[in-house]
Formats: sequence, structure tokens, C-alpha cells
Amino acid sequence: MSCTKGSPGKKEITGNSCFPPVVMTASRSDSLVVLFGATAGAYGAKLGSDERELILLVWQVVDLPGKKVGTLHKSLVKADNLELSDQCREVSGLTPEGLGKAEPLDRVLQQFIQLVSSDLKVLGRSSYTLCSDGQLLIRQVLHPETSKKNFLLSDCFYSFYDLRKEFHACYPSSATVKDQTIKTMAEYLGLGTDETEEDFGVWQVKTMVAIIFSMLSESCNHIFTEPETVKYKYETGPCSKSETVDNETVIRARGLPWQSSDQDIARFFKGLNIAKGGVALCLNAQGRRNGEALVRFVNSEQRDLALERHKHHMGSRYIEVYKATGEEFLKIAGGTSNEVAQFLSKENQVIIRMRGLPFTATQEDVLGFLGPECPVTGGKEGLLFVKYPDGRPTGDAFVLFSCEEYAQNALKKHKEILGKRYIELFRSTAAEVQQVLNRYMSTPLIPTLPTPIIPVIPPPYTIATGSIRDCVRLRGLPYTAGIDDILEFMGDATADIKPHGVHMVLNQQGRPSGDAFIQMKSADKAFMVAQKCHKKMMKDRYVEVFQCSGEEMNFVLMGGTLNRSGLSPPPCKLPCLSPPAYAAFQTAAVIPAEAALYQPQALLPAARTPQASAAAPPTVTYYPAQAAQLYMNYTAYYPSPPVSPTTVGYIAAPPGAVAAAATATHTPILPQPGALVRMQGLPYNTGMKEILSFFQGYQDALHDASGHL
Repeated sequence: MSCTKGSPGKKEITGNSCFPPVVMTASRSDSLVVLFGATAGAYGAKLGSDERELILLVWQVVDLPGKKVGTLHKSLVKADNLELSDQCREVSGLTPEGLGKAEPLDRVLQQFIQLVSSDLKVLGRSSYTLCSDGQLLIRQVLHPETSKKNFLLSDCFYSFYDLRKEFHACYPSSATVKDQTIKTMAEYLGLGTDETEEDFGVWQVKTMVAIIFSMLSESCNHIFTEPETVKYKYETGPCSKSETVDNETVIRARGLPWQSSDQDIARFFKGLNIAKGGVALCLNAQGRRNGEALVRFVNSEQRDLALERHKHHMGSRYIEVYKATGEEFLKIAGGTSNEVAQFLSKENQVIIRMRGLPFTATQEDVLGFLGPECPVTGGKEGLLFVKYPDGRPTGDAFVLFSCEEYAQNALKKHKEILGKRYIELFRSTAAEVQQVLNRYMSTPLIPTLPTPIIPVIPPPYTIATGSIRDCVRLRGLPYTAGIDDILEFMGDATADIKPHGVHMVLNQQGRPSGDAFIQMKSADKAFMVAQKCHKKMMKDRYVEVFQCSGEEMNFVLMGGTLNRSGLSPPPCKLPCLSPPAYAAFQTAAVIPAEAALYQPQALLPAARTPQASAAAPPTVTYYPAQAAQLYMNYTAYYPSPPVSPTTVGYIAAPPGAVAAAATATHTPILPQPGALVRMQGLPYNTGMKEILSFFQGYQDALHDASGHL
């Protein structure tokens, strides 16, 4: 017995399958196997959308040339979860007790292959193709369920005829394919069958066979020639920004485990045909995966089926699936580099990303690190180092391996040492290669300085110090979270925040680090917030909230670490750079120059809550996001300008102050005495001592300007 596919050539499936390898041929089938199935959940148009398991299969062989049929078979399937939905009980009449005596799915499918083979011999036929009522049974039920249960389907399940499409092709005046059902097709042909006279599933198969015989009649003489196909595996490949991507073929998947690969995502969408190179894992601002991916399917029909898998599970996590656009896909996966295109031109390769390489590492060093047990495809040609536009290495590289075994050997070297650094290795994708290269090649080497700023109101303030634990630390914030999100997260406790007591912690690139510090009015208030908000959800992440002191807060902001093991000092904490409070914040309040051109009424929405308004001083200062990047290069982290709960998003300043600022000249006024200089082209190993030595002879001026050197 052979199973026919609609594509030329031969292919053999191997692996942990309950079926023997089946060789596919390209000849046309002389028989159909009419197949009907049901799950323990939804029925009809929603079949498979609720992830419920298969509980029933009914089938019958149809001899096309002889117009004869084989034996009709009905087989119950024992599901892992025998609980049935109300709709399933009502429509099928099945019970958990009856299903409990059935065979599991793998054995039922083995019996299916054996019985079909036997029926074909009786009819004198040798090949067959499945024929089902629509796409759902094959694509949305059988393939996803067997994938989750870790056994392979026989080749015959990778090719099938959609009876609805074949019927519409034979009878163009009938209802659209989307609106067809077995009953409407039978009614169109005037078939007088009564579903109440037969068991559930039996009536459906008998009616489908009658419809097929009507299509084979001399008046129609329909020929089954072009079956639907299911891709065996996801094909990787590059994507060019010049490509045109249909908006109706792309989805966004959210909530993915961070270590998910493109093959894991393809497995989640098993049964649906993803376009070549159609899985693009999204990266956050730090270049790490953010749990999202854009997936491009071969057509809109496959995309619509993918949307039905919204909140299906990958392991223990449910995945959200939404519509996306072709533009979004190209932004992530599209590339223009010939070097990348050449690197990715070797198809069917496993891509591994290496991160944390020494900047002096060469191709020979990487090949030596990987060793002979995981040979790189093409030797040096299988390595791609990621560099800045000026040619400086970033510490990232991508490696190609010809098979899964070599890639697994490479992944075992995760966090092994090369030189003096440990190297991280991850599975990667063609889209991630493009995304990382695009990011480094388009990002300036040094962040742009803030917009010129002018003073508006000059109330000085400092970040508190001391051992009183009247602060809280928020850790694990979403990188997209802003001050508004934090205040909403804290709820009523915002009334107990000190003026200028909200500090977003940014990294050296000026991006959110996922941390924030809040100064509360007392240690008791800080304790209550930590108890109430610890591990509370913000967006799709839970946030850890710890009580701490002002001293601990300052240590973290200066680059130290604070965890359950205690407090570690900052790595660059020199005596001359250890002020008790941030001198950089003892400055006049500032806003961008262009902001002063607007009238205060346009910048004054209503306060957030009455309680928060009562807690705020009469006039406080807002520090806008544009002025948030203070370039304190000697620290590992730095805070955003602190704000108060009642001043987020607006300037609470007297109209006269704003008017005076608007009439002033736009010459930038530095936030503290002296002058600010920017240094470019520093050696990578430059420290603060070297910078101070460079300015030898200007120390008095520096001391006068900063007050703490």
C-alpha cells in the first residue's frame, strides 16, 4: 500500500513513529478514503479551536474508477481527558464511560492504516488520498494533537482533498466554500438522507460518499487532481526588505518561552503551512527575545486557521495569537545586507547564536572553541560576526550547522569559557540574524544628547540617604512600562509617595532596565506597599517589590547590586566619586526648549486622584522624557529625573514662569555651573582614573563645577 502526495519525488519519514517509514510516490490516487472525526469539545466551524482531543473517527474507502465502496468503519478514541463538553454530548451521544473502553489515538491510527490497506486489496486498488469535510479535522485536530503527543502521522495525513472546495469547483453556483457544510451540499443535490436514522459520524460519511458519487456522474465527471498538502517541516531562509508581504498572511504570537526557536513555533502551528523563512522572533531593546514572534503563512486561509489557535498551549504556557501586518514582518525579518544573504543562502542549516565573545576573538578562536564534535558548515564561511558600522565587534556571532546533532553538541558548550569570558549559545533563526544585523548597523554608536534645555523652576532636591527602610524597589518591570504604569500598579499607595520620589532606573544606553525605586513617606508605608504589591502583575509580567533604604537605593543607582545575599558596592565606586547624594540632581528643573512655547493650559490635564493631589506640594516640577538621559558614564545605571505622582505628563508651573521661559533666548543653559563636554573615541578599557588624568590641570575647575570631585 502506498500513499499518494501531490508533490514529485520521494521522501521518507523517520524518527520515533508508531508507523513504519512510508515511501511517497507522485502517481495519482485511484481511491479516496472519506474521513470524518469529532473531538470532546467544539463541533462544526469551531472544531479544534478549543484544543480538545479527538474522540471519534469514521471512514470508508471509495474506489473512484469502479465507483464502489469498502466497509464503513467507526472507531472511538480514548482521550487523556474524558470530560465531554455539553455540545459534544448533545451532538454525538457519546459518554465518558463508553470512551473509557476505547483505544488511545496512536493505536486507532495504526488500525486505520491496516484496515484501509485491507479494504484496498479487496477493491483491487493500490493507492489512496484522504478526503475530509473541510480543513479542520486534518490541520487543526490531527496534526496538532499528534505533535503534542510526540508521535508522527503517516504520510497519507500530509495530503488530502477538501470536499467543500472540490464541491464548489464542480458546482460553482453553490454556496461559497466557507458557508458549505455536509448538509447544505446534500440539500443542493437533493439527497434525501436523514441524519437521525444513523449513528453520529456514520450519517456524515455516508452522505459525503453520496456527494462524491454525484460529482463522479456523467453529468459532472469531476476529477480529483490537486490535493491540499501539509508541509512536513518548516523551511528556513532569508527575507529581503524589497519583498512584498501580504497583510492577510501575518500573525503575531505573544507569550512564547524565551528559549523558543523557530522550529518550536512551527511545531505550535503544526498542520498549517508557514512560508519559507516565515518565523521572525522579536527582540527587545537589549537584543534579547521578548516572548513575541511574527509568523508569515503561505496564504490568508492558513493565517485565519492560525488565529483560531489563540490561547492554545506551548507546554504549560498559553500563546496569544493576533493579526499583524506585512510591514511589521519586514521590519523584523527583512534585510538588505549581501553578507547576510550569502550567509543564509545555505538552506536547511541549524543556526546557533553566540553571545559574549571577546572583542579580540577570531574565526579560528571560535572554531577551536566549538571543536571537532560540532563542525561548522563550510568552516569559516559558516561564521558571521556581528559588527558596528565602523567595524568594531559587538561580541555576537552566528554559526551554521548542517544537522541537529552538531547543533546539540554546540549548545552543550553554553557558558563555557573562551579567553576570559563565558559564552552564551542559543538556537537562532534567519530572521533573528537579520534583526540583530539591522539593529547594530542602524544604531548610532553613541546615543544622541538630549534636546537643548532651559530652566523653568529651580527648587533643589536630593535623593535621600540613610538606613531607614522607607523606599521600595520594583524589579522585573516590562521594558515598555512608564511612570503612569508604575503609579497605576501601586494604586492607592501613590498618596504616600514623597514629592519627587519616583525613580525609573535606566541603563547606560538610556533604556529602561526593568527596575524602579519609590521613596515613601515612612518605613511603615514602604512595608505595606511591598506586602501588597509583591508579584502583582503589570501588563503580562509579575513585578517583585522589596523594601529597602535610601542608602541601598543609591548603591544600586551607582552600579552596585542589591539582592537577597546582601549589598555589593558599585564596581567603579572611587572615593572621589562617592557623593552622599546625586549632585547631578541638585539642579534647576528643566524642560525642552520647544515645550516652553506652549501655553500651560495645553499641558495641564486633570490630576490622577484626589488623594494624590492632596499629597503634592502646591508647585512641583515635571521632568519630561526627552531630558531623562543624563550621561553619567562612570556609573552602571542612572535614574530618570524623579517625579511626583500628581505631575506625570504635565507641567504644574505658574503661567508667569512659563511665559518668561518662552520669551527667553533659546541658548542652552547648563543645569549646573561650569561647562559640559562630550568625549568621543575613548579606548574601550578607559576608566575614570584615565579620564581624570587626561584633564590634569583642570581639576580645580572640575571641583568647582561639580562640588564633589
